[in-house]
Amino acid sequence: MTFLLKLYNTLTRKLEVFEPLEKGKVKLVTCGPSIYQMPHIGNYRTFVFEDILQRYLEYLGYDVERLLNVTDVEDKALAEAENRKIALQELTDGNINTFISELKKLKVKIPDHLQRSSLVVDEAVHLIDLLLQKGYAYWYTYRGRRNVYFDPLKFEGFGKLYGLDMSKWPKKKRRFHRDTYPSERWNRGDFILWHGYKKGDKVYWDTKIGKGRPSWNIQDQAMLLKTFGLEADIWCSGIDSTKRHHDYIIAVVEAITGKPVVNYWLHAAHLVFEGKKMSKRKGNIKYPNDLLETECIWNHIRFFFVYGHYRQKLNFTFKDYTKICDLLKSFRKMVKKLGADDGAEQESSAQAKKLVNQIKSGFEENMNNDLQVKDAFDSLCGTVSSLVELKEKHELSVEDSKEALAKLKAIDYVLQAIF
Repeated sequence: MTFLLKLYNTLTRKLEVFEPLEKGKVKLVTCGPSIYQMPHIGNYRTFVFEDILQRYLEYLGYDVERLLNVTDVEDKALAEAENRKIALQELTDGNINTFISELKKLKVKIPDHLQRSSLVVDEAVHLIDLLLQKGYAYWYTYRGRRNVYFDPLKFEGFGKLYGLDMSKWPKKKRRFHRDTYPSERWNRGDFILWHGYKKGDKVYWDTKIGKGRPSWNIQDQAMLLKTFGLEADIWCSGIDSTKRHHDYIIAVVEAITGKPVVNYWLHAAHLVFEGKKMSKRKGNIKYPNDLLETECIWNHIRFFFVYGHYRQKLNFTFKDYTKICDLLKSFRKMVKKLGADDGAEQESSAQAKKLVNQIKSGFEENMNNDLQVKDAFDSLCGTVSSLVELKEKHELSVEDSKEALAKLKAIDYVLQAIF
């Protein structure tokens, strides 16, 4: 039986059959961290989900090329470097190295393109220049800085990803001057694209539109331009990006091209700690190393992140974490039994052959339904448990055991947790 991969598209609010722009190839864009600080376990849940998506597409036979955007020049990073009295690059280089190291420990494939916003300033300037020419952007001086802003009212359909009610847009002109703003509110006004130079600035570039630096609101588009042009298949991130950020990306790119920037938008829900959103103010931010204080290890952390559905909020408690670690340990023991040579001559029954085939079909049926990893894994648990029972009754041949293990190893390319 052949199953078609269906993904939930945030833009259309529908499950849609996945069809790439180019047959057999997928251009995947994933929002990386703002690297002024280290990512916490909530961020890593999203990165691992994106890795599952990439690996499953490859499991299905697609050639996947992935871009991961790293924001290393923005207001928060500049403030953090100033506060710690170190150079911006010293701050961001150290955090990026740790970030990549932790991705590897979580068995996340390092993307083909790990772009940094500081290395795409020319591309950002090019995009801003085009927007100025087309009339979507304009110059405005604010507190001694000659900045560039995007006027959302000039772009038809602004806010379509989020579903923004544009009838509530204020009549009076408003501008938002910072890269990012706290909370999940919508900034109903013009957003900044370029921070003009002001005397005393330590980080700036001298470009064809003048001295300054690109804002966060143009950086992802610039990294996309440098890597793929202005078109890809899938864009993934955490659910926070549906507030402002991804609609800004859509508006900037589509104002220039007149075409969809991507056809599929996927967003992972929050991971909360003990029922509460993690924040510095609450002092409850957790990092991967905090989870290693228990007897669990890195692949258990990865498994905890994916054992569920990416669009459902995940509540981290140490009790649930231990329980899921134990589930994985139990499953791995069953797999070991399945592969053990007990020296007995065995012949497989028709039921055994059916169960061996069910390993692949059960996994794919659930994964093709918008990456239902928990249901897929539970299906594997049930099937492997039944195969082990047959083995203990001498109703499973060595050949069928080997075939079952081969299927599990192919599946573990995606899960990275079984073997």
